Amino acid sequence: MRRHPLTLAFLLAYLVYNDGIQTVITQASVYGSEELGLGQSTLIGAVLLVQVPAVAGALAMGRPARRYGAQRTILGSLVAWTLTLAAGWFLPAGAPVWFFVPAAGIGLVLGGSQALSRSLFSHLVPPGKEAEYFSAYEMSDRGMSRLGPLLFGVTYQLTGSYRSAIVSLVAFFVLGFVLLARVPVRRAIGEAGNPVPEKI
Repeated sequence: MRRHPLTLAFLLAYLVYNDGIQTVITQASVYGSEELGLGQSTLIGAVLLVQVPAVAGALAMGRPARRYGAQRTILGSLVAWTLTLAAGWFLPAGAPVWFFVPAAGIGLVLGGSQALSRSLFSHLVPPGKEAEYFSAYEMSDRGMSRLGPLLFGVTYQLTGSYRSAIVSLVAFFVLGFVLLARVPVRRAIGEAGNPVPEKI
């Protein structure tokens, strides 16, 4: 992979913003129960709710990806993640309905951002190296999500507020946005030995 530094640059960007995604998924129930005082049935309902718009989001984001390119669409989804987390700061305690609103928003951007990231990465993989590269991709997807929970926990320890803790995760989406925006995707695809699509 050292021979394809631009592919590695994309993988680093993905590692950062995916860490934020995985942390939001795992810590949202903590935020809901500890900060908002929501019951277990409400939290389970929110988890189930996320799955439906996630499928819809994965399908719906295909249209802007075809028009504007996958990279720009992923960048747009990171902005949506940031806005959704920022909205979480203002959620009133003891109001399950309002908790479902950002849960649905998370579902929409979750499905699209993850599906498009895999699709874009596939263009950056040299022909014949799919198994090796996607093994590294999955390892970063599943095995590297440690900094997000650490930041969440440290922020809570320092501030005593789960609202501050959940909003602190915005850092992963902002940094991931910057890193991804700096990747020259068309050149990366060409250097990987793949044909460059008209829109990417």
